[in-house]
Amino acid sequence: MSGTAIETQVDAKSADFKTNSRKMVDRLTEIKNEEERIRQGGGAKAIESQHKKGRLTARERIVRLIDPKTEFFELGLYAAYEMYEEWGGAPAAGTITGLGRVSGRQMMIIANDATVKAGAFFPMTAKKVIRAQNIAIENRIPTIYLVDSAGVFLPLQEDVFPDTDDFGRVFRNNAVMSAQGIPQITAIMGMCVAGGAYLPVMCDHILMTEGSGLFLAGPALVQAAIGQKTSAEDLGGAKMHAQISGTVDFREPDDEACIKRIRALVDKLGHRPAAPFDHKTARPPAHPSEEIYGVFSSNPAKQYDMREIISRIVDNSEFEEYRAEYGQTVLCGFARIGGWAVGIVANQKKHVTVAAPGTGEKRVEFGGVIYTESADKAARFILDCNQNLIPLIFLHDVNGFMVGKEAEWSGIIRAGAKMVNAVANSVVPKIAVICGGSFGAGHYAMCGKAYDPRFIFAWPTARYAVMSGDSAAGTLVEIKIKQLEREGKKLTDAEKKELHESVRATYEHQTDPRYAAARLWVDAIIDPAHTREALIEALEAASLNPHVAEFKTGVLQT
Repeated sequence: MSGTAIETQVDAKSADFKTNSRKMVDRLTEIKNEEERIRQGGGAKAIESQHKKGRLTARERIVRLIDPKTEFFELGLYAAYEMYEEWGGAPAAGTITGLGRVSGRQMMIIANDATVKAGAFFPMTAKKVIRAQNIAIENRIPTIYLVDSAGVFLPLQEDVFPDTDDFGRVFRNNAVMSAQGIPQITAIMGMCVAGGAYLPVMCDHILMTEGSGLFLAGPALVQAAIGQKTSAEDLGGAKMHAQISGTVDFREPDDEACIKRIRALVDKLGHRPAAPFDHKTARPPAHPSEEIYGVFSSNPAKQYDMREIISRIVDNSEFEEYRAEYGQTVLCGFARIGGWAVGIVANQKKHVTVAAPGTGEKRVEFGGVIYTESADKAARFILDCNQNLIPLIFLHDVNGFMVGKEAEWSGIIRAGAKMVNAVANSVVPKIAVICGGSFGAGHYAMCGKAYDPRFIFAWPTARYAVMSGDSAAGTLVEIKIKQLEREGKKLTDAEKKELHESVRATYEHQTDPRYAAARLWVDAIIDPAHTREALIEALEAASLNPHVAEFKTGVLQT
């Protein structure tokens, strides 16, 4: 049965539409300019140095590796953003990760960027590689590693080496992926030393280019340790590993030949059973995706209809809304995105007038707030999607759960716990998009990072933290003032205002999506008009994993 096409009431000539569009375009321009700077890696001199060695940069390798006329869907671009400044920074954490089509197959690509500190592993580098591997594990995505790394960044070794989400986890994941039958291909296209030497050898296929090095200890360390003098080529060059140690499967003269061989190997990979999620021929939305810029408002005080956003993302703008007249501050419904059947859970930003349970009195429910009825509805909808093997999409613009006596009497905690339980125990793929605010427990209930979304994306307008900047600043300043008063200090109104602005500015900086992306709390900051394409890429990745666990929730509050 065909879905119900969403009626849209967008007036592209309205002042609000134009204002929203202008703000979004300005924000996007800022983000895209920042991204271009990050993509320069270590800069022009470092790129020139890489070329003088007869090697391509990591980004040049990826462009040649993926299929012509396809795009690389980069993940973790902002990793380490504004971090490690005392060491000169580490753009993109010195490594590039993302999804690309190689010989027609969707692949996870992980490439060291040798223009950034010789590809050394900073703490966030290890976490970024592990995040990419975890995505590959969850979705059973074949993985290609392009290795060109000097190993651990020694000044920060204590934060890179020992913990469960540090350097050693990379090799542990290599072993786990191999055991699960996830194909892994490694190309050594530069240095591969110390513990990092285990990565390629734990993969299915190992390629190595002339002039590269693979050894547990380089010539200088060998001489210092055992007094043996040897050249890098004799110790761990491509010829030695191809002819003597037998470690590498293919010795290639240069990057171009190596990339050609990788593509040939991927072309021969077998195909495992697909996931049981329903897929039909895709149909474009009935409304232009660029209109999202004007529909959406990043101003917390402004209302907009989330249905208008959904209509510009889903196939043919058809949305089967579930319990449309109940719990209206959370929208739930079925749709298709790129032909894939999905369930959508989205925060509604319009205020609604409803009859209060029990009394029938009219009351206003505020958009972006989760009420008891909304949480109950969402929990039941999530259970239905798991029962019927339908992947879940979460669209965030949430202030949190409703508070106050009426909310508490209605059982808001019980209903919220039910929703969180349903999200936590979901076994179908979950994909989250943070459009606007995502605050407090609302972030958790809408499948925040702690609830294992397969992918989590953010718009440039995203903000998330325990509470909004104004609320947090007010609370923190009040605490600080009382502390100072206990110490016998009295602040003037001007000093209080200055303190408030200082605290607010710091807090707002930390809620910026780039701050979150730097720490891998989100996988990518995406253009709102490209939300559909990002979700299709994620759904196609999720479809590679045929296994869906048995769905259980444990004790549910009812």
